[in-house]
Amino acid sequence: MIKKLLIANRGEIAVRVIRACRDLGIKTVAVFSTADANTLAVRMADEAVCIGESATDKSYLNVPNIITAACALRCDAIHPGVGFLSENADFAKKVEDAGLIFIGPKSETIALLGNKVAARTAALAAKIPITPGSTEVLKDLADAKETAKKIGYPVILKAAAGGGGRGMRIVRKEEQLEQSLQIAKKEALSFFGDASVHMERYLEQPRHVEIQLLADGQGTVVHLGERDCSVQKNHQKLLEESPSPILDEEMRKAMCADSVRLFKELGYRSAGTVEFLVEDGAYYFMEVNARLQVEHPVSELVSSIDLVQAQIAIAEGKKLNLKQKDVPLKGYALECRINALSAGKITNLSFPFGPFVRVDSYLETGSVLSPYYDSMIAKIIVWASDRDKGLAVMMRALEEVVIEGIKTNLEEQKLLITSKQFRSGRFGTDLYQKVCEQEK
Repeated sequence: MIKKLLIANRGEIAVRVIRACRDLGIKTVAVFSTADANTLAVRMADEAVCIGESATDKSYLNVPNIITAACALRCDAIHPGVGFLSENADFAKKVEDAGLIFIGPKSETIALLGNKVAARTAALAAKIPITPGSTEVLKDLADAKETAKKIGYPVILKAAAGGGGRGMRIVRKEEQLEQSLQIAKKEALSFFGDASVHMERYLEQPRHVEIQLLADGQGTVVHLGERDCSVQKNHQKLLEESPSPILDEEMRKAMCADSVRLFKELGYRSAGTVEFLVEDGAYYFMEVNARLQVEHPVSELVSSIDLVQAQIAIAEGKKLNLKQKDVPLKGYALECRINALSAGKITNLSFPFGPFVRVDSYLETGSVLSPYYDSMIAKIIVWASDRDKGLAVMMRALEEVVIEGIKTNLEEQKLLITSKQFRSGRFGTDLYQKVCEQEK
């Protein structure tokens, strides 16, 4: 049994994990950089330890300091949160080698799925449709040209070891290929330490739909339905909802069944997500996120399952006491990410309350946002019996938010929620450009 757990992360996800641990009676240790010494997670945790300076490579990415802190404070386990080291197979292996429990998939699973080409190969082996493209990394420019001719333009170059929009380039004609390949490889090396890239057919107006799963590594896998994450800015998600308004029941069942089969064949353990692109009545495997995701509260609200607590139970070696029929998916949930558009001090803060509204954040009046970390500062999540009612609850919640002292994307979120395109349920990943950029 886990009695004390270190959270190798910061911000709202650190607060989220602390709350889950409190419910389970598990003591927590928060790690923090010098910039985060006075944050909410540091005060909420049972213990806290500084692991380095403000820069992430000297603190939240400093593996030796994190593991040393966990061992020195006699922790049993480490939860990586989201981002930072959450999909770092080397970190997971070092946690395991230190005799600690890693709250997440096995290190070898993370390594396999962290390579997008290997993940595509695994999906093919599980008979899941993938977008036309390479099943190996591109060797050189000649290989890229030949692959592009086979699948047809436009194509997209993707970092084999990456994600989050880094190391990605859309190429619409051969004359652009050489320069785009050089830029993609350079970005991939800079962000992920690996210059390898592969190529896929570029879908112009797809929907981004992902299936949330839980697996105990002992043969039991259940899904918690889908999340539609199509509203994005520069490949970064802004809104997530469940169920997706674009899926019919037949496609939903097929995507969920494919995802469950893939996780069973992988022997997957912990929470994870299979991501798909949907276009013209067809769906294509994109990748697996072998971790908890930022938008996990959406699935929690429609399933009534605490994903963090489930992660911890699975890491302790417990079997999932769930069958698919035990996971009734009810109603509609929607999440809006509130992002800071500037650094500075929060001079006035008020979050929404009322029926069916949840706020995940680490902000307080007086909080100081540094330029070192991710811009997301809060998540507003709502639940309702159907989509129309959910949108009304979200607008009520957004109207109640007060954040003064910094600039945020709050008004953009209101524009998106009230737009005819979003309310129709018929839109692609270019919705932000159509709605928000036209207002500027």
